[in-house]
Order: sequence, then C-alpha cells, then structure tokens
Amino acid sequence: MSDNKPSSQDGKPEGGGDPVGDWTRMMAGPFADMMGGPMRDLMEMQAKTARDMFAMFMPGADDAAKNSGMDAANEAMRAWQDMVSDMQATWATMLADSPATGASPFGDPQKFLDVSGKWMEASPIADEALQKKLMDDAVKLWSAVLEGMTPDGADGAGKIDLPHSDRRFSDPKWRELPFHTLIHQSYLAMAEQMMAAAERPAAGMSEEAHDKMKFCTRLVVEALSPAHFPLTNPLVMEKTIASGGRNLVKGMEHLVKDMKAGQLTHTDSAAFELGRDIAATPGHVVFETDLFQLIHYTPTTEEVLEVPLVIFPPWINRYYILDLGKKKSFIAWAVDQGISTFIVSWKSADASMAEIGWEDYIAAQEAAIDHVRERLEVPAVHTIGYCVAGTTLAATLSVLARRKEADKVKSATFFTAQVDFSEAGELNFFIDEQQMAAIDTMSSEGFVDGRYLAAAFNLLRSPDLIWSYVIRNYLLGEDYAAFDLLHWNGDTTNLPARFHREYLKNLYHENRLVIPDRLSANGTPIDLRRIETPAYIQAGREDHIAPAKSVWKMTRHLSGPVRFMLAGSGHIAGVVNPPASGKYQYWTIDAVGEESELPDTLDEFVASANETAGSWWPDWLEWIRSHDPATVPATGKRKPGGKGDKTVEPAPGRYVRTR
Repeated sequence: MSDNKPSSQDGKPEGGGDPVGDWTRMMAGPFADMMGGPMRDLMEMQAKTARDMFAMFMPGADDAAKNSGMDAANEAMRAWQDMVSDMQATWATMLADSPATGASPFGDPQKFLDVSGKWMEASPIADEALQKKLMDDAVKLWSAVLEGMTPDGADGAGKIDLPHSDRRFSDPKWRELPFHTLIHQSYLAMAEQMMAAAERPAAGMSEEAHDKMKFCTRLVVEALSPAHFPLTNPLVMEKTIASGGRNLVKGMEHLVKDMKAGQLTHTDSAAFELGRDIAATPGHVVFETDLFQLIHYTPTTEEVLEVPLVIFPPWINRYYILDLGKKKSFIAWAVDQGISTFIVSWKSADASMAEIGWEDYIAAQEAAIDHVRERLEVPAVHTIGYCVAGTTLAATLSVLARRKEADKVKSATFFTAQVDFSEAGELNFFIDEQQMAAIDTMSSEGFVDGRYLAAAFNLLRSPDLIWSYVIRNYLLGEDYAAFDLLHWNGDTTNLPARFHREYLKNLYHENRLVIPDRLSANGTPIDLRRIETPAYIQAGREDHIAPAKSVWKMTRHLSGPVRFMLAGSGHIAGVVNPPASGKYQYWTIDAVGEESELPDTLDEFVASANETAGSWWPDWLEWIRSHDPATVPATGKRKPGGKGDKTVEPAPGRYVRTR
C-alpha cells in the first residue's frame, strides 16, 4: 500500500503521527506479534477505509489532505460539521413538531435499547452453546478469509468460496475488502445459527408461543443486517465519502418526512394521478351508498357476454390494484375480452362508520349484485372476491343459498381468499389479545388507521418492503422511483373498528365461519356447505398474507363444482399477472370443462398438477365462458353514461380519493 510506513521485524509500523494507525496498534495489545503479514495487511486495509472516510475533517490523517493544505482540510471539516448540524436541526424540528415520536422507543435511543434488551434476554442468542458455536464459526471464517489474501496484502476475499450467500450482499463491494467480507459473512453465520436455535422450542413453550418466537427472531435477525448501518455498508460508505455526507442529510429529510406521515415511503407519489395513470379505465359510477360506489366500465367490443361480472376488491386497500396502468389492468383486460365489468369502490372508514360490521359488508355485496341485475335486466351475475372480500363473498353466497336465491350468482371466483383460518399463517402473530387491545386503543375514533395494517403486511416481507427502502431512502439518500404497484401499496385505507375486531375475533381467533350456523348475517345463519355455485379458486404459491395451504381449505367446504388453480408468485403478483408480461406460471389438474375430483391436500394437488407457463387469466376466461357463452350487443345501459343513462359521476369516483 502506497501510504504504509516502513515496518520493523515485529510487524509494527515505525514512525508516528497516524492516529488511525496508532489505534490499530493499540487494539493489537498483547497480540502485537501477530500483526505481521496478512493480519497487518487486513488491519491496514480497514485503517485505510477509515482514513478515506474521515480525512475530510482530520487534518494530517492522509497524505492528500497534507498536500492540499490546512485550508482545504478545514473547509472539508466545516462541510461535515454543517452536514451534521443540518441533520441535528432536522431531527430536533421533527421532535418539536411531533413530541409523541420522541417518547416512542424509536425516538429515544435508550428506550430502543431497553426494548431490544428485553428481547435479547428471551431470544435464542442468549444460549451459551449457541454463543460458543458462533465464536467457533467466526474463527473459521477469519482463517478462511485471511488465507485467501495474497502475499502482498491484496484482497483475495473475492477469490475464495465463502460459506454463506444471500442476495442482500450480492454487490461485489461486499467482497472487495476483508472487513466487509468478514462482517457480512459473520452476520449470515449468526443469522443461520439463531434461526436454527429458534426452531428448537424451550421446555414448556406452547406451539403458538414457539411460532411467535420464530417469527420475532426472524424479524430481529433481518433488522440486524450490516447492510442497515452506514459504517458497515460499503455502498453507503462509498457514497458518503463521494458526496461529503449529503446522502445522509437527504436521508434524514426522508426519514423525518416519513415519521410525520406515519408510514414508510416506497415511491414517488407525485408521479401518479388517479384517473390519469392509475384507475384510468373509462367508466362511470352508476350506484352509490354510504359504504361503496359501484363503477361500470365502458365496453370496447361490439358484443359482450350476457352475464356481467361484479368484482369485490378488499376494502383493506384501494380497488385500483386491479386497474393499474393499461398494461397491468385486470379490469381493462376483462373489458377487452367482451365482459360487462363492474367493480365496487369501498369508502375508507371515518368516525361516522364506527358501527359498520361484518354483516354490513355482506349486505353491501348483495346490494351490488342486485343493482347490476336490475340495471342490465339479467337474472344472474359472475362474481369475483379478492382476499377479505372473497371471505365475505363466501358468506354472501351461503346467505343467498339459505334464502333460496343462489341463482342470482352464475359463478364465483376467489382471489387469495380464506374461509378456514386454522392455518392462516404469520398474520396470526399480529392478532393476539394484546395486539387487539392495542388496536382498540388506536381506534378510539371509530376506525383503524390503514397505516397500521400496511406496517403489519410490510413486516411479513421486511427485507423487501422495509429494509431495502431504509437503505435506499435513508442511507443512500436516493430519489424515489416511480412504481405504480408501490404507490398503491402506500395508498392506505381505514377500517371500521367494529368490523375489524369482529373479523379478527370470529375468523382468525375462533375460526367460526367453517362451523355451520355459528355465524349469521342480518338474521340468516351461514353454512358454507350450502354453496353449490361453481367456484374458481386462485391461490398464490408464495403468498405470505393468505398462504396457499390456507386458501386450499376452501375446497373442503364448498358443495358445488370447484376449479382450483395455483399461481406462481404471491398475494399481488400472483393475481396481477397479465398475459402480455410473460411472467410466472400456474398449476391446474385438468383442462377447463373436465374438472375431475380434487385430491385431499394441497401437496397431493401439486404432485399431480400440470404446469403452464405465463398468465392464468386466459384459463379463467375460458372457465367463465364455459358457464355461459351467450353474448349481447354492447348498447343501451351496457354503455354507461350514454343517452338516457343517469349516472353518479365518471370513474374512478370520489370514494377512491377519500383519505
């Protein structure tokens, strides 16, 4: 290395005046004799990294700083001091404007440490055997990296086979310096051992408590990644040096803005406008209640299926997940296939909706079905229920069957919907009695803030939906990208407090929906076994919100013909997968129309299913047409907003804009 001092035989650099080098020797202590050769080179590389980062405000610590004179060094130091002052001022302003944040564990570092300490006491890392294993693995790792270094001290970490790999550390910079190689490999070794230890339940621990411990351990392990800290992330260090720390100032501004907004920003919200870039398929609101608006889309074909389609999206999010840009829009695609398409746009809850409950959403689905039947003068409709709206659609079908009105619905399609919550996945960890009590406290105004729900969903995939954005937004200080799906993800909706608690208690906690007549809606008992309506059930193979194994259970409770389809990807991409994208795949047992008896388990289904590349939408379309292929001219009220057709307002309507 060009700035190394001459070395004596014991490996210690001679001379003085290098504070970082002095620190290196001091740290060696009684092990100074080991400082020759690769160990010395390793420490010098780390020292060089530190010098590069702090040269701007440490006059004399670097030859370049010496040569440029004290004025340049002092100017750099002032720049860094200004940067730090800007960050402190930004943070102080935020705390003054939002004192509640300062009282939280995240605003007060000591409180955060207290919370972390309590977790550490109960966590697997406190186990002595695990600590010994981690130490042994660390020694082996150091030896492997040091042995891979070339005699002249050049880094060889990129030339050796590392024991652990993870896409979070795929950038070559994580292997360029032994320091970063060691730290990310040590982290991965620790993470592996901690998760392995968490798999072993402690004596007397219930299965539920054990599952929660595994979940919490995973969240903490993910949070501890060295990628999330400036001084241990080589990409952040490089940008900090290059920009004079302005990336951290910009990141602090992003952080403060997000804390004031109460949610993590994923994308540039100004890049999208409702009705222009998203929710832009032409149509009209043709019916409205205090709970929802009903949108009817303008046909693009001369003939349309006689049986119209009514879509019920989840009211946990905005409906336009099914109407993003033209290339991704399920609604636009369905209209182009000659389907008279309607969708419900739910109103985001406010204080006036405090007493809206489970049965109100079921009644709303009935009202939408009846309005479409009356508007187009047809006896029946096709229906789609997405996620929670699919759960209530099943209840609606049961109510109609009990009242001998099942013929109002020609078919029912379920997107990632659950009715049996006995294996509902990791969302269960957010709905124990303690969590529900906290939700009750937060919903004192009569509704649950949608930002709480968004945070819970994001935690299920924290590396992708939280930590990657912490790095980009706060550490690298990058500008926000324009991404329609993430814009939708951050466009949260509120839930009526009564409904939310009923849903969690009756379904997630007590799994009452699958118990015949245990629940009722508006005076009618619910028994899913009465449903004989043909059903198309879609599940996402990688769904973390409605696990495929849980969605599969619906096939065990319906009495009519069922076509089950397993889609590649998860809760969103498994649904929003247009044919033109050429992405993913799906699995079915038979061709449409054959529909042999389904096996008893999802595993048996997967073992015998046929894989088809690409989108499953054409398979669904063929299934819909198989139930009634008749078409009619797209005239009269089939074209909303035409002459003589009184409508409420153009799509996308007011409710989707309500915050």
